[in-house]
Formats: sequence, C-alpha cells, structure tokens
Amino acid sequence: MGSDFEAASRLTAFGNQLVQVHLWLRERLEDLRDDVDAYFAGEGLLPRDLRVHCLSFCSALARHHTGEDGGAFPVIAEEFPELRKVIGDLKTDHNRIDWILGSLGKLLDNLPVNPDPATATRVREELDGLSAIMETHFIYEEKKLISVLNSMDVPGWRADRPDFLLSGDDDRG
Repeated sequence: MGSDFEAASRLTAFGNQLVQVHLWLRERLEDLRDDVDAYFAGEGLLPRDLRVHCLSFCSALARHHTGEDGGAFPVIAEEFPELRKVIGDLKTDHNRIDWILGSLGKLLDNLPVNPDPATATRVREELDGLSAIMETHFIYEEKKLISVLNSMDVPGWRADRPDFLLSGDDDRG
C-alpha cells in the first residue's frame, strides 16, 4: 500500500482498526467456507490447496490473537484494571478457537481424494463451530474494548502496527 494509506491507517483510532481486522478475518473465513463447499461439491481446490488456504487463514487468526494476548491485553489491563475479567474471558475464547483450528487442520490434512458426505459433515461442523465462537468473540470484544482502544494512544503501536491490528493487506510477511 502507498504511504497515504499508511498515514491514514496510523491516524485511525485503534478500536476502529480492530473492527477492520475483524471484518477482514470474517471475510477470510467465508472464503475458506466457500472453498470447502466447492471441494465437497467436486468443483473446488485439491485437498492440498484447500489445506494451504486453511493454514493461511489459521495463521492470520492466530497472529491476531497472539498479538492481543501478548501485546494489547497487558497494556489494556494495566491502564484499565476493571477490564481484567473481560481480558480473561477473551483469552479463554482464544484457547477455544485454537482448539477448533487444530481440529479443523487435522480434518483437512486427511481429506480424501474423492469427497465423501461423512467428511463433509465433520468439516462443516468444525467450520460452523469456529464461525460461531469467532462471531460471539468479536462482538464481545468490540462491545467491551472498542471505546477503550479508541481512547488510547500508544506511540509504539502508531510507529509499528502491532500484530493484532494487521490484516493480510498490510502483512509484514
């Protein structure tokens, strides 16, 4: 992206940036779901390509949550101690999401060459579970933290956007 975009991004309040990342992650999950549906309809990616797509999504989601757990949450907890329970709840969600991602990854690692209904059901159930917990997690996080993040000015986050505020569009690689 150009420097105008980068400058505008840095001026956007952190909470608003978080919402943008959540929207991007939701879109990536929908893309993955579409690819899974196409695969099981016999019209989509090969199993290895589907796995690569899943790994890309899982990596982005894990980077986001690791960035929150190790970077954003400690700063928020220090400045807003009344939010420590909220942060604990969000970290618990992160663990649940990691577990589902692991389960989904194992299923996609073992996809049959010829799609079958039983595997399709299991994969779709994992995607449904992931989608449900991500959505409730994002809504809760946005409800509890957006105004707090928008009130904060962390110069280090402005100088070098932290992982929890990165999408694939501004990935550092």
